[in-house]
Amino acid sequence: MGLLSQIATLPLAPVRGVAWVVERVVQAAENEYYDPEPIERALAELERALLAGEIDEETFDRREDELLDRLEEIRAHAGGAGPDAPH
Repeated sequence: MGLLSQIATLPLAPVRGVAWVVERVVQAAENEYYDPEPIERALAELERALLAGEIDEETFDRREDELLDRLEEIRAHAGGAGPDAPH
């Protein structure tokens, strides 16, 4: 980029900086949202609660289904397929 181009686009520098920050924030949020570790921990805790008698079988089944659906969504995203992709 030449000197004149840099001078001409200088007023846009703050916009580019904000766009870069927004991209980083979105990327960090997606990384956190699609991290399977919290779901796997929740599944282990759910099983522990069932074995300890803290929850009943129905509650366990319902919550386990929710967590497994979420884990499937995460794995589909990691594999490059969307959550609506055919299996």
